[in-house]
Amino acid sequence: MDFAKFEKQLGISFKDKSLLQTAFTHRSYINENRRASFEHNERLEFLGDAVLELIATGFLYNKYPDKNEGDMTSYRSALVNAVTLSEIASKLNMNEFLLLSRGETKDVGRARQYILANTMEAFIGALFLDQGYAGAEAFIKKHILSLIDDIVAKKSWLDAKSFFQEKAQEEEGITPSYTVLKEDGPDHDKHFTVAVEIGRERVATGEGKSKQEAEQDAAREGLKAKEWQ
Repeated sequence: MDFAKFEKQLGISFKDKSLLQTAFTHRSYINENRRASFEHNERLEFLGDAVLELIATGFLYNKYPDKNEGDMTSYRSALVNAVTLSEIASKLNMNEFLLLSRGETKDVGRARQYILANTMEAFIGALFLDQGYAGAEAFIKKHILSLIDDIVAKKSWLDAKSFFQEKAQEEEGITPSYTVLKEDGPDHDKHFTVAVEIGRERVATGEGKSKQEAEQDAAREGLKAKEWQ
């Protein structure tokens, strides 16, 4: 895969091009190409997740000196969740450079959204290794943290689960419940699928790296399904 086009688009030139290739390599590709001389991106994803959280936290701490921990945590979640990261990855055309198995290539639904979000984190990890904290920070500020004013203005940081419960009680007189449908992955990289239900009605499902994140995603999808936006 030639990443020159991607580097040119971002205005970033990697010293170690192999880091880019690893960042875009999904586990499924390695499983299907056992003789590949490079690894999949999960280690880089682990690193990038931590780098992104640290930089986002520092940014929010300095930008909002009067906000409490709860508000800043909600802001950070809105910036770094899978939905936001996958949308940014799509805008940066990361889809074009993914190395996936034939089966994963055909799936362009919710599974691809999470692959893109994980790839974004892996790319940040690669950028951190290649160009240090300053290089990663510049990219994150430009493409991710720049969204914060819009997120705050539109109140899209608000807790979707609480809002869904409020609307369910108001509209249907029932408190919604959440059920874990599936739990995949090793302990350090769990992936949860959760359903939100109102009585016997399954309203929507959501996914995330924790039960809480999956419940929030299910609540967001539930708000759309019920048109309670």
